[in-house]
Amino acid sequence: MQIVSELSSVKPERGTLLTIGVFDGVHLGHKHLIGKLTQQASKNNLLSSVVTFSCHPKAVLSPRTRLVRLTTLEERITFLKDLGADFVVPLTFGTELAALSAREFVILLQRHLHMQGLVIGPNFALGQGREGDVAWLQALGQELGFTVEVVEPIVLEGSLVSSTSIRKALTRGDMNMTSKLLGRHFRLSGQVMGGTERGHVLGFPTANIGVDSEQALPSDGVYATLGYLGDKVYRSVTNIGTRPTFGEGERTVEVFLIDFDGDIYSQNLTVELIERLRGETKFADAKELSAQIARDVEQARAILR
Repeated sequence: MQIVSELSSVKPERGTLLTIGVFDGVHLGHKHLIGKLTQQASKNNLLSSVVTFSCHPKAVLSPRTRLVRLTTLEERITFLKDLGADFVVPLTFGTELAALSAREFVILLQRHLHMQGLVIGPNFALGQGREGDVAWLQALGQELGFTVEVVEPIVLEGSLVSSTSIRKALTRGDMNMTSKLLGRHFRLSGQVMGGTERGHVLGFPTANIGVDSEQALPSDGVYATLGYLGDKVYRSVTNIGTRPTFGEGERTVEVFLIDFDGDIYSQNLTVELIERLRGETKFADAKELSAQIARDVEQARAILR
């Protein structure tokens, strides 16, 4: 079984306290949960471990449902480790894992990860048909000898902190709320790809980031951003949209690094979206667009100073 192979690759030297989930975005609610996990693990001389999935279970269980992601698996693993988890165990969520009963899955966690306890949210469930809800797991814990601690979710400004609420804020282009819910600025990363070179003609050469089709994007518009290139950080302006002035139609992410001059094709570029400057607009001509970009750059300078 693939799940056995993935679980057995981790060899904790003592008992573990686990939490399980996708943790897309690793937002404030996730941070709160992981904080409880690491605190309780340390108190009980256990190792804190996070079991996550390589893709969202809905991608397997409801393949017609398109669910964009806030973070890549690699980003999730990094963020979770940065929060203090001793282990992060990514599992391939496929038909094999989906077919396991809750009891079968729990027994595998006990056998391979030496699980002695679970820290979960109130709506958590695992196993085929989501049979292993909180009450079921608490009863099974009494039978098999593991604890179950339920951590209440975080509410911010009257809204439940969740990956769904973050996607909704992104759709509105509300970077202030997105940052609050995440507990950090939203990031986009990708390799710099070749483009149309129109930015050079306009006087503002841009880097076209190749983002995955499953990556969540904010609403089309222009954003004040910070660009991370290697170990350097640049103030920048990022345009997300279809470039309506030129009628091209394909959605792109283009970044102008302020006060930078160099060739960065094929390099990896990460941008943090700080504030939305304006919506995407169709201009009468390139000259009018160039003048607006100049104003965007000055506005971004003021925001990012």
